[in-house]
Amino acid sequence: MNGLDRIREAAVRDKKLRFTNLMHHITEEMLRDAYFALKRNAAAGVDDMTWHEYGEHLENRITDLHGRVQSGRYRAKPSKRIWIPKPDGRQRPIGIAVLEDKILEQAVVWVFNQIYEQDFLGFSYGFRPERRQHNALDAIWVGIKQRKVKWVLDADIKSFFDTINHAWLMKFLERRIADPRMLRLIRKWLRAGVSEDGEWSRTEVGTPQGSVISPLLSNIYLHYVLDEWVQSWRKSKAHGDVIIVRYADDFVMGFQHQYEAKRFLKEMEERFAQYGLEIHGEKTRLIEFGRFAEANRTERGEGKPETFDFLGFTHICSRIPKGNHFTIHRKTIAKRLRAKLKEVREEIMRRRHEPVPVLGKWLRSVVQGHFNYYAVPGNRPAIDAFRREINKAWLHALRQRSQISSSLPWDRIKRLIATWIPTARILHPYPNHRLRVNYPR
Repeated sequence: MNGLDRIREAAVRDKKLRFTNLMHHITEEMLRDAYFALKRNAAAGVDDMTWHEYGEHLENRITDLHGRVQSGRYRAKPSKRIWIPKPDGRQRPIGIAVLEDKILEQAVVWVFNQIYEQDFLGFSYGFRPERRQHNALDAIWVGIKQRKVKWVLDADIKSFFDTINHAWLMKFLERRIADPRMLRLIRKWLRAGVSEDGEWSRTEVGTPQGSVISPLLSNIYLHYVLDEWVQSWRKSKAHGDVIIVRYADDFVMGFQHQYEAKRFLKEMEERFAQYGLEIHGEKTRLIEFGRFAEANRTERGEGKPETFDFLGFTHICSRIPKGNHFTIHRKTIAKRLRAKLKEVREEIMRRRHEPVPVLGKWLRSVVQGHFNYYAVPGNRPAIDAFRREINKAWLHALRQRSQISSSLPWDRIKRLIATWIPTARILHPYPNHRLRVNYPR
């Protein structure tokens, strides 16, 4: 049994055990494995060191890094801040850590996972081993269909990653981590600050989106602020069914009773305020949703039930024609679909003079990647539309090339599409089938 296995067994055996000696598990071998686990072509941090450059003298660099970490001489460097566009037109700040910070962060994540994977609750899915977005999507689909859910709370935490309180985060970590060197290391990353256009600024709150350890730290924060509290609330205060599915800072809840949903929301806002968090009022909604929503709203003359968005899909109350049974129809969020098509069209035009096999290979990967995520049962019209628009964009680009006539033969177009563009087909099983396989309980 290796060291990580012993940590995991101890964490399972004693839920209140505080680990006092974790740093010695950060070995040269683990740091080397962490290096190879990183993305090869990721952007460089403030020191401009790339993955390939670091690997040219890997053994010497790993030995040196290990020595500095174990002796306490290691110093975290600031993250390089860049801005990336969001689907709604705003920009999201991303912090790019230097490569050595990424290596060490990855090693610490592996050690911490042995502890916190024993503590995290089943309805938490984001950035955890063997748990992906489709697992969360399956869970909310099955939860609403199989439990007495009549109301859905679609909640949004305002600027979560930018507002995590460092003092509270360290207190939460200290509930399980009592190794002073490991805690000092976390503080170094939190206090390293950010560099934007060469100007350094201090970080008093938040964790940089884009760092390797940020997802784990955010999960730990919400585990104590939200998850454990929700678990306790629904056991001690709820009279009807209450479900929750959380993916990182994005979570959806289902309630049997409207009055309990309203009460929960009010108490959650108060609890979040204690820990420096805020519910986004404009993006948080309580909607009538579930098997009886359509009939109830029709009876009151209120029209169709509202929809909610979660992890790239719009969720809609629907009916299976055969038997008229309630189901949840999921389709690609329209705004996401338009944004993706715009991005791909622009890239096609930019690369239109590349050889057809080169552009065709790239398009195949883009379309297949889209299908791999969005090709869920019921979403065939949306993935058909995506493929159709990509084909039109490629045809337009080909006809813009000077060496190809604007009257490109349709037979050749069909051959190109058949050769390079994957056929749209459903790739995912129904959520209740996959959930039963992954989580037999």
